[in-house]
Amino acid sequence: MTAPPPAVSVRFSINQMTVKQLSLPGLVEACVRLGVRGVGLWREPVARYGLDATAKLVRDAGVEVTSLCRGGFLTAADAAGRAAAIADNRAAIDEAATLGTDTLVLVSGGLPPGSKDLAGARERIADALSSLAPYAASRGVRLAIEPLHPMFASDRCVVSTLDQALAIAERFPASQVGVVVDTYHVWWDDRAPAAVARAGAAGRIHAFQLADWVTPLPAGVLNGRGQLGDGSVDLARWRSLVDAAGYPGPIEVELFNDALWAGDGVALLEETVRRFGEVLA
Repeated sequence: MTAPPPAVSVRFSINQMTVKQLSLPGLVEACVRLGVRGVGLWREPVARYGLDATAKLVRDAGVEVTSLCRGGFLTAADAAGRAAAIADNRAAIDEAATLGTDTLVLVSGGLPPGSKDLAGARERIADALSSLAPYAASRGVRLAIEPLHPMFASDRCVVSTLDQALAIAERFPASQVGVVVDTYHVWWDDRAPAAVARAGAAGRIHAFQLADWVTPLPAGVLNGRGQLGDGSVDLARWRSLVDAAGYPGPIEVELFNDALWAGDGVALLEETVRRFGEVLA
């Protein structure tokens, strides 16, 4: 006899990349069938399906878009690169507004080619946000700076800790710019719990994402996010820290994992829901 589908927490959200083998209609259909109320979407598959078509699909299904990923990549040193990044992020803000989500996740960008100036790159992020944050607010969208593990600092994100993310975010109103707490990226940092409390007290936790850390990391590193409960992260403790900081919102599971993507997407969604309940109980 087929096992019944697992019970779904009202706070559970599935990030689209976790089950990227599913089409958008397939993902939404599976969410409705399982009772999953939230999805975090990515711009590229949304663009392929069509922005307006995606907005209608999730709206008609009653599924909430908990975040859109991703904006950012704001560290270009040349004027043309900075202008292109600003234009792309304004477009991302518009897409988030159309999809009905109030949260655009920012992956800030790595060092420009040949540069070793981390401080300068971080300052250019803040400079870009000085024009993007008010525009996002006018569209009802918050910008959420996501620190990435330091192994990505050179090529993907010069913001490596929650403290660094908050140092930028705190230049702007909390209603405009906050942070993402992603366990995969910050679990190792013994200063991160205090940063979570600080962010929560100021209303700057705009998104909370879960993934586990498993070793050895795969070649290329990026697709090494482990299924909940398979690795080294005390996920229940992180959930408690974020809850204690006053964050009441959705909890997204965002996994990049080639082995998981090779299997059936609906079965993976069911297993992720099950793991969420077991690990965070």
